[in-house]
Amino acid sequence: MRFPPRTTRIGALVALMSALLVGGTAVVPANAAATAVGSICYGALPSQAYDTLDLIDSGNPFPYSQDGAVFQNREGVLPSQSTGYYHEYTVKTPGSSTRGARRIVTGRKTLEDYYTSDHYVTFKLINFGC
Repeated sequence: MRFPPRTTRIGALVALMSALLVGGTAVVPANAAATAVGSICYGALPSQAYDTLDLIDSGNPFPYSQDGAVFQNREGVLPSQSTGYYHEYTVKTPGSSTRGARRIVTGRKTLEDYYTSDHYVTFKLINFGC
């Protein structure tokens, strides 16, 4: 099994979960990644998403010219942020002659990553700790 490329996120998740499990409280701002529609375990992503995450982390050239473009969040599904906060990247769809519907949208400031398999209708925050 691959190790998550963004292991720095695990510490924050563990701290939050620990606080909640021992009866503590955790203050999460209204615009935090926790307000995403859902979540998905890193291990449950399609294999092509691992390739995309590796490219994002390494900064290597992307297969599509649109990769790395600012994601506008016009649908309003993700937490509201200033323009330029989110960027989108293609997750290849086997057998598709186009970019397909799958994307990873990143939020650079707090290093959150979202996965969508239905072209921005729904998003799942990627949980690198499971």
